Amino acid sequence: MNKLLPVLLIILAAALIAAATIHSSSLVPATTPEGAVRALLNQVKARDAVGAYQYVATASNTAPDDFKRDVFGQESNLRTYSSLQLFDTKVLREDDQEASVRANLEWASAVGAVRDTRDLKVVREDNSWKVIWPVQSRPKVPPQVIPVNYLRWDIVTRGLDDDWGAQNVDAPRVRIISMNPVEKDGDFILLGEIENEDTVPGFVSVAATLIGKDGQVIAQEESFDKISHVLLPKEISPFRIDFPNVSRDRIKSVHMQPNAMLVPASADPVMGVMHQALNKDARGHSVLKGELMNQSGQTVNIPHVLATFYDSAGKVIWVSDGYVDQSLAPMTPVAFSIGVRDDLASQIHSYRVTVNQYTRDRVQ
Repeated sequence: MNKLLPVLLIILAAALIAAATIHSSSLVPATTPEGAVRALLNQVKARDAVGAYQYVATASNTAPDDFKRDVFGQESNLRTYSSLQLFDTKVLREDDQEASVRANLEWASAVGAVRDTRDLKVVREDNSWKVIWPVQSRPKVPPQVIPVNYLRWDIVTRGLDDDWGAQNVDAPRVRIISMNPVEKDGDFILLGEIENEDTVPGFVSVAATLIGKDGQVIAQEESFDKISHVLLPKEISPFRIDFPNVSRDRIKSVHMQPNAMLVPASADPVMGVMHQALNKDARGHSVLKGELMNQSGQTVNIPHVLATFYDSAGKVIWVSDGYVDQSLAPMTPVAFSIGVRDDLASQIHSYRVTVNQYTRDRVQ
């Protein structure tokens, strides 16, 4: 029996290796450029990094591990908590040796659907079509000392047995400083800004109740993630509250309720926003693009960008947000892009960008 067990283990290992070889060789070579892109994305959707990489062209100069990190995430970034849900493809240009294929991707993530558009170059290689999948290389930041001189607020609680929301101090004073009701595609939307007027930080949210012409409540909603929840003293955040399938002519009045609770907070990590500009994306839609710079010494795992758009009179006319699926290493710029309503692009006179960030074991 002692001699039989090693033999069985060797046979089992050989069978597993053979099965893996059969699986990898069973992938059908792509006979068209669009077929190569769809085959690669189907393997990504199945979370098969090895299978997907077989459709990556050697001209990409992308190592298997780099491809896997790019597609499935690293450092607890948003892509780590995402999976490819839907995609569609369209051939933009094609000849005998190369083509360009546009892929519209929709990722299911912990914060909702994240959409992306990639224009991929596809080349003929080894009698089949394969995808050029370049991975953006991150610059290596040299070792350095980053001084820590940010403000920080701590809270001394009454005891471990207290409820999370129970506090023995006054809540921070917050105030809605602007509010603009708009209607978009059959939805009623409230836009505005809220300010922390106090000398202590607060966790803030904005709730709204719609009252109909008969005096009855139509709907109640909150700002959810369309707001910077943790506001330091004197900080201002945009907010947006969406009421799906509610028309404006049904509403008699709106009751707004700003809420705040004292929380520990700090002014770090410091986030820089650079090279902001309104542009058009590959599909011709208006977008706000720029770069984020993490100016602290710790990695920001999930950045969340909020943009407030103003008209020439300084009125808030729209609030957009978007999550960046890359983590922010210290002193390393990362690009962001968030959508802007095409029908409002010509009315935008100025805008302001703020950044929420999630760092492991801490939300700010």
